[in-house]
Amino acid sequence: MRMINCPVCLKKVDIALINRHLDTCTEQSESAPPPSAPAAPTETAPEPTSQPAKSVSSLLTGTKSAKKSSYKYGNREKRTFSDSQSLSSDQEVNTSIEIVDPEPKARKTAPADELRLLKAQAKLPLAERLRPSSLEDYVGQEHLVGEGGILRGFIQNDRVPSLILWGSPGTGKTTLARIISHATKSRFIELSATSNGINDCKRVFEEARNEDKLTKRHTIVFIDEIHRFNKAQQDIFLPHVEKGTITLVGATTENPSFQLNSALLSRCKVFVLNKLTSDELHRIVSKALLVTNKTRKLVHNVPILRFNKEAIGYICNIADGDSRSALNLLELADSHFMTNYSLEPGKHVIEVDAEQLRDVLKRTHMVYDRVGDAHYDTISAFHKSVRGSNADAAMYYLGRMLKGGENPLFIARRMIRIASEDVGVLDDTCLPFAIATYQAVQFVGLPEADLALAHCAVKLARAPKSVEIYRAWNELNARLDSEPEFASASIPLHLRNAPTKLMKEIGYSKGYKYNPDYKDGRVKQEYFPEQIGEMQFLTGQHLGLTPDPDL
Repeated sequence: MRMINCPVCLKKVDIALINRHLDTCTEQSESAPPPSAPAAPTETAPEPTSQPAKSVSSLLTGTKSAKKSSYKYGNREKRTFSDSQSLSSDQEVNTSIEIVDPEPKARKTAPADELRLLKAQAKLPLAERLRPSSLEDYVGQEHLVGEGGILRGFIQNDRVPSLILWGSPGTGKTTLARIISHATKSRFIELSATSNGINDCKRVFEEARNEDKLTKRHTIVFIDEIHRFNKAQQDIFLPHVEKGTITLVGATTENPSFQLNSALLSRCKVFVLNKLTSDELHRIVSKALLVTNKTRKLVHNVPILRFNKEAIGYICNIADGDSRSALNLLELADSHFMTNYSLEPGKHVIEVDAEQLRDVLKRTHMVYDRVGDAHYDTISAFHKSVRGSNADAAMYYLGRMLKGGENPLFIARRMIRIASEDVGVLDDTCLPFAIATYQAVQFVGLPEADLALAHCAVKLARAPKSVEIYRAWNELNARLDSEPEFASASIPLHLRNAPTKLMKEIGYSKGYKYNPDYKDGRVKQEYFPEQIGEMQFLTGQHLGLTPDPDL
């Protein structure tokens, strides 16, 4: 049963009974005596309209004046760039005013409306169909939008500051921005850095200034994938954010510290959206399964799906905190079981378990961004696994990088670094081995060079480790950077080169002892500048001395 408000008495009435209720309601309003009031000599009461039925019909059918340049979404006004374009009556199906045909014979029932809506929505991606429009329906990010969450307070009080939403794909950044659009009284404009340019932004800024002058109405600008704008393009937002012409809401999957202009970043609050937990994904997938089954039954007339607990858990696990990915996997399974199923006589439900899903989703669902955080996170995990002498973990991360499309030369370069940084003097063969691996990748490429990379990774992981050179080098560079007198100390004359007669006459190279001329090459000779004296950076200690309390 679907309830709507009567436009005359404002009571909630079943949509199937609205026409009968309207007849009764309008008769009562016409026959009711006017309220008594003292006569006013200068005013007269307005005459009641002679055509009440016409106004009711107009309300129910969503008729509107051709002069209107905006439409209602829920209880707020939503403006677009093309304000001159009015919506047709077909486009108003999803508004707060339901379309009801005034003729009883042509009246549509609630199931027919639901079926029509389902058919229209069936063409949309499942993630878009399930996108929540309020904080009550939003799943995840309890630290931001849960009870007492800082962002929840901003949204409910309609005091949203300029902010950046940073999180992995499918964590709800765009959804959160659209929830702000429904909750705010400000004008809300949505742009995407992938499809809109600087000229579009300038036009929005100009509209925002005019809107503020004429109506005192503020403008919120949402930029999806804001990191796609280069830092020069991002500069255009600075004066408008600083002056308060607009409130900027940006969404990015990349680390804002690296991808966003520091001046812009200092004017925005950064909120980190975490990957969704398995329980949160379970709630989303369960709700999506209900919508999917309703569409299967009413629109496509095929048996519904029943996923057991392990099947839903399998989708949640391989989605890795990405709600959009989880819904895409469910859609893939839905499409597969449209035709690929067999039922026993008398049964109308397709039972789906985790093993069947593995067969459907044959390729491992892997998320790897060659230029984003996954790129740096995975190579970091690989390096630390080699340093920790865990050859199996090193191969695992190497495999993830190669399967994800990482540049093999990038991996080979990192292993050359590892050979000196982590193995060092305890196995001098690792450095030429790593260089040979780099050359092998250059010569033969992938897939033939995959074993060369794995061979090198295992050799480095199993080699004895020494960070003596690495630590000594870091200590030296720290002093060179922080102590000007240390970096500029005069080189002893006997160590200086003397290619000319003049240099020899002023003492260059004088007194230098050529080591090969002496027994065992040992001589008494100063090598450091006199100002800093003898120093020792290499201690002969290859690793630390602190025991791990967890061992």
